[in-house]
Amino acid sequence: MSAPTGDIGLIGLAVMGQNLILNMNDKGFNVVAYNRTTSKVDDFLANEAKGTNVQGAHSIEELCQKLKTPRKIILLVKAGDAVDSFISQLEPFLEKGDIVIDGGNSHYPDSIRRTKELESKGFLFVGSGVSGGEEGARYGPSLMPGGSTAAWPAIKEIFQTTAAQAYGEPCCDWVGETGSGHYVKMVHNGIEYGDMQLIAEAYDILKRGLGLKESEIADIFLTWNKGVLDSFLIEITAEILKFNDDDGEPVVTKILDSAGQKGTGKWTAIAALDAGMPVTLIGEAVFARCLSSIKEERGRASKILAGPQKEAFRGDKQQFIDDLEQALYASKIMSYTQGFMLMRETAKELHWNLNYAGIARMWRGGCIIKSVFLKDITSAYDKTGNLESLLFDDFFNKAVHKAQPGWRRVIAQAVLWGIPTPAFSTALAFFDGYRSEIVPANLIQGQRDYFGAHTFKVLPGKENDKFKAGQDIHVNWTGRGGNVSASTYVA
Repeated sequence: MSAPTGDIGLIGLAVMGQNLILNMNDKGFNVVAYNRTTSKVDDFLANEAKGTNVQGAHSIEELCQKLKTPRKIILLVKAGDAVDSFISQLEPFLEKGDIVIDGGNSHYPDSIRRTKELESKGFLFVGSGVSGGEEGARYGPSLMPGGSTAAWPAIKEIFQTTAAQAYGEPCCDWVGETGSGHYVKMVHNGIEYGDMQLIAEAYDILKRGLGLKESEIADIFLTWNKGVLDSFLIEITAEILKFNDDDGEPVVTKILDSAGQKGTGKWTAIAALDAGMPVTLIGEAVFARCLSSIKEERGRASKILAGPQKEAFRGDKQQFIDDLEQALYASKIMSYTQGFMLMRETAKELHWNLNYAGIARMWRGGCIIKSVFLKDITSAYDKTGNLESLLFDDFFNKAVHKAQPGWRRVIAQAVLWGIPTPAFSTALAFFDGYRSEIVPANLIQGQRDYFGAHTFKVLPGKENDKFKAGQDIHVNWTGRGGNVSASTYVA
C-alpha cells in the first residue's frame, strides 16, 4: 500500500460531518471520510465532495491505514454508546500517540472517563465542543478542544485554521484538561438558553406590553443590533419577526408556543447545583421551556386565573424601548458572569487550568452566542487572568450601573402588566444579592438550627464567650432540646 496521505480522518457523514470535511478540505487539509453505512461514503464522494481531495474509507482499518501518524480521527456521531463503540473499533488499528477526537455533544463526565481510558493505553483523547450548526461547520465553527494536553500541538494548526476567525484571531484555543472542552461547550449551550429566553421576554414585553406588531419589533431589534447587543441571535430574531407567510401574517405568530430542548441547558443547571453556584438565569431559562411545554394546562389556567387589569402604557415609549435595551444588556452581563463563575468553580474542583480569555475568544465568532459583547469579556480576562467576577472589571461594572435604572423600570412595568419575565427578574435578583454584604441567610441558619440542630457560625464582630469565632454553634432555642448537633452539608 502507498504511503498514507491523510492529515485527519472523520467518522460520521451526517450534515455536520460532511460540512466539516468540506471546510477542512477548503483549508488545504487532506481528509479521509468514513461512515458506518459505507454507501454514504461513496455517495458523498460522488456528490458533495466531487472534485475535492477528500478520500474515502470503507472500513475502520482502511481509515487508519490512510492517515499519517500521529493519526487524528474526529468522531461526529451520536453522543453516548456510539462514541464508545467507535473508540473500541479504532483501538486495534491505533498506535501510541494517535489521537481520537470526539466532536459530538457528549456529556463532560464521559470525556473525563475517555481521556483516562485512552491515555492508559498510550493513546490521546480530545473532547471538543463544536458550535455554529450546519453553516458554522461548513465555513468556520467555534471549536473548544480539551483533553489530553499532549494532543494540542498535533491538532492546533488544523483546528485553528478550520475554525471561524474573528478580529483576526481563530475562534479556537486549547481549553484545558480531560472533559473541559465538552464542559465549556455545555456552559456555552446554557448561556445560549439564557440569551434566547431574554430575547423572547423582550419580544413579549414589546408585543403584549406596548402592543407593537412583529414588523415594528423587528425594526427595534435591527436597531439594537447596531449597538451593544450586536449578536447573531439578535440578528436572526429580526429576520424571524419579518418573515411572513403567504397570507401576509408573520410566521412566528403561527408557531406553537412550546419550546423544545435537547438537555445541554439542563446539564448546565444541574452542574451549577452540584457545584453550589448561583447560575440562576440559565436555570430559569430551562424552567421557562418546561413551563412552555405544559401548553394545555396553561390554557386551562388562563381561563380561571386572572392577572392585573391591562392598562395602556402612558409613559415615553421610546425611553421605555431604550430601557429595555439596557435591561437586556445588563441581564446578559449577569448570565455570562454566572457562567464564568461556574467554570471557575468547576476548574478549582477538578484541577483544570482553564483559559478564560481563550474561552471568550473562541465564542466571538462561528457559534450561536457570538456577539460584540464577547470581545469585551476577552479583554477583561486578558487584562486580569484570575478575574473573580466580570462585575469586578471596570468596563462591566460601569455598564451595569449605567443600565440599572432602566433595568429596574422595565421589570417593574412588566410586573404591573402581568407579563412573566423570569430571566430578566432573576438576573436583577442575582445582581441585588451579589452586591448585598448582608443577606437574610442568617434567619435560615437560625431556622435550620431550631428544627434540626444544624448549627451556625457567628457573624464576625459578634463573637463572645458563648459564640466563639469559627465554631459550629447550636442553641437550645426552646429550652427543651439537647446539646447534640447534626452534621451540615456544604455545597
